[in-house]
Amino acid sequence: MSFRTANITRQLSATGVFTALVCVATISFTVYVPSTRGYFNIGETMVYTAALLFGPLVGAFAGGVGSMLADLVLGYYYYAPATLLVKGLEGFIVGLLSQKGKTLFKNYTKREWRIFTSEIGVLVGMLVGIIGFLYYSGIVELYSSIISTENPASTILVPTEFWLGLGVFAAFLIAAIAFISEPQFGFIVISCIFGGIVMVFGYFLYEQLFLGVFALAEIPINIGQMTIGLIVATPIVRVIQQTLPQLKQ
Repeated sequence: MSFRTANITRQLSATGVFTALVCVATISFTVYVPSTRGYFNIGETMVYTAALLFGPLVGAFAGGVGSMLADLVLGYYYYAPATLLVKGLEGFIVGLLSQKGKTLFKNYTKREWRIFTSEIGVLVGMLVGIIGFLYYSGIVELYSSIISTENPASTILVPTEFWLGLGVFAAFLIAAIAFISEPQFGFIVISCIFGGIVMVFGYFLYEQLFLGVFALAEIPINIGQMTIGLIVATPIVRVIQQTLPQLKQ
């Protein structure tokens, strides 16, 4: 088998696996948002993982199709067309930027990369703390498609301190990775942020122009998805790439 054939086979296999993983991750944990008829989910974790490991094409297909299937399974069919486009574009951008970043900034020294990555870590930590404090603290209703998509599986109290602690942990983790193993790690994070911004803006336009709902209410929800997604996905990607160096782009 030639290298080209093997690479195509690997890409197709990864596309199928991650399309399923995106769908499963999306439906496994949701929080309904009445004002927009949408929902918070953790699908971004697998969208970003697919894009960072296998590039823009796998990220686009797995992100768009996997997330759209989740909308259909959960009954949010009115979001499916937008999800196919928005999540597909999100995965493509994350994969493309993560591939091109080191080439674009190849003249940066290790010290400059470490400073940049540490600054990105502080930004992510602040996002986690502020968004969590404002929108996800207090009583939260959790839904699971395994149990019921209509009634909450459980209701929990999420203290403000949880989000502040998570924000500090995220900032420390990203900075630690920069100083211990990979100074350029910040660009991987910023790739997820740019892809996430496109996702946030895309859903805002769709809700505002086509659904006629209070689209502003969804912005912090989607920012939360983006932030949790990159916090979970980026360390997973680093571990996988260190274990399987052949997956490095």
